[in-house]
Parts: sequence; C-alpha cells; structure tokens
Amino acid sequence: MSSTSRYRTIREISKPSTAQCNLEHYTLFLLSEPKHGGCSRLAEILGDVSHDSVNRFLLRERYEPKDLFDMVKTIINMRGGILSIDDTVIEKLYSNPKYAELISYFWSGKYHKTIKGLNLITLYYSDIHENSVPLNYRIYDKREGKTKNDN
Repeated sequence: MSSTSRYRTIREISKPSTAQCNLEHYTLFLLSEPKHGGCSRLAEILGDVSHDSVNRFLLRERYEPKDLFDMVKTIINMRGGILSIDDTVIEKLYSNPKYAELISYFWSGKYHKTIKGLNLITLYYSDIHENSVPLNYRIYDKREGKTKNDN
C-alpha cells in the first residue's frame, strides 16, 4: 500500500466476486435509507439478497470512514456548505454487552431514557446545491476514554 492510502484497508480483489451485495448497492442504500441502514432492511429492499449476504460483504470488505469520504467528495461542492453531526443509538435491546464490546447504555431520544445499543456518530455535509451526504462516521467506544465529541 502506498503512504497516501495507509488508512485504506479494502482488500485487493483477486477474482470477480460472486457476492449478491456490492459496494454500489450498499452505498445507494445508505444514501437513500439513512435511518434504517441494516443488513435486514437492505435485503428486504433488494428482494433476492439475504441479510447474511450483506453481512458477509461488509465483513469481507472492511470499509473505513476515509473510503466513504473518498466516494462522496466527487459528488458535492466542498465550498459554502454546512456540516452537521448526528448522534444515533442503534438499538440492541436484547444483546448481551458481555459479548459485544461496543454495546453499552446510551441516552435515546426516541425512548427518552437510556437503552442498550451502539452509538453511531455521523458527520453530514450539505452543499449549496442541497446535496446532503454522510462524510464520516465512527462508533463510539467508551473504552477509548474519550467523550462522544472527541476526535
């Protein structure tokens, strides 16, 4: 890997993929369905793709936040826009935090109380032409010793 792509962990594909889910499907799904972006929902929309296929695709490709930015920077005007941050709790009400290190208790505006889940922080950009896209994201990990607002 070159030094300019040191953050990039997407593997080089050695042969054509037989996966039913691909980057184009998944990206279009995330851009059109920002509030319910799960494997099951994408499988439901595509119809002939199982949620396991979507999950395997995501595990295999290992996308990073920089990959998202590299993809969307060509479709937005980077001057004169607005940045906003969304702090979303992805419900994992029936998960055992003992077995999933990123699952914890977070305040939910939907339930008006703390619930068990993942805390996804997304940076959105809206340009002057009313294009609005996610630029960056991270899952909050309390073990890092940072607040949700730290880098």
